Amino acid sequence: MLLKTRGIIFRSTKYGESSLILEVYTEERGIRKYIVSGVRKARSSTPASKLQLMNLVNLIAYERPGKDLTRLKEVQPAHIYTRIPFEVERGTVGLFMLEVARNSIREAEENTALFQFLFDAFAFLDTTSGPIALVHLHFLLELTTYLGFLPSGDFSLETPLFDLREGQFIAGFPGHTEYLDENRAGLMYRILHTDRAALADIKTTREERSGLLTDLLRYYRHHIEGMREINSLGILRDVMASRK
Repeated sequence: MLLKTRGIIFRSTKYGESSLILEVYTEERGIRKYIVSGVRKARSSTPASKLQLMNLVNLIAYERPGKDLTRLKEVQPAHIYTRIPFEVERGTVGLFMLEVARNSIREAEENTALFQFLFDAFAFLDTTSGPIALVHLHFLLELTTYLGFLPSGDFSLETPLFDLREGQFIAGFPGHTEYLDENRAGLMYRILHTDRAALADIKTTREERSGLLTDLLRYYRHHIEGMREINSLGILRDVMASRK
């Protein structure tokens, strides 16, 4: 049978002399793996430019029950990036977001809401004319909604700290060091409860953004078993360090 679905290209691995194996997060089937033959030939009907990491695509794939690896019949862009490939900061933020998603999502089943969130997040990163200094932090926080560990409770005078282990705002010292102080917890709460289009209204320093990034990755490691290191983190830090 043929499957028609939107997808986000998570990984691309060379296979043989001219083919690729793609790991794609699909709207209809979750994570799927596909072989695309002849991609690296000069006259390929599916040029490699359509199969870059992070690409948002419409695809037609052969599906066989019980098969983990099938073939792609057709791939077309669902959104053509106009800024991410040409702006270092956007591209670096995008690759970081992609790696976090890739390391966090292990579903081989449909999750339309999660797919739409990811699709919209990458499209926004590409098209927004506003600053993107907080986009990756907002992405990390919003993604927790779909992964099952959305921060609970409210930041307030009564609950000014955030327990990274328990995933909730708390009144006082939790008895361990895995928590956010009042300043960091307040910033996290503001970002979490701001629409991505209004992130520019939140004023932060480079040090605050860098510190919260470290904290949020700690939070992920507490709640995702076997969470791997994010290889693109160092590059992201270097690029973002050039901002004010």
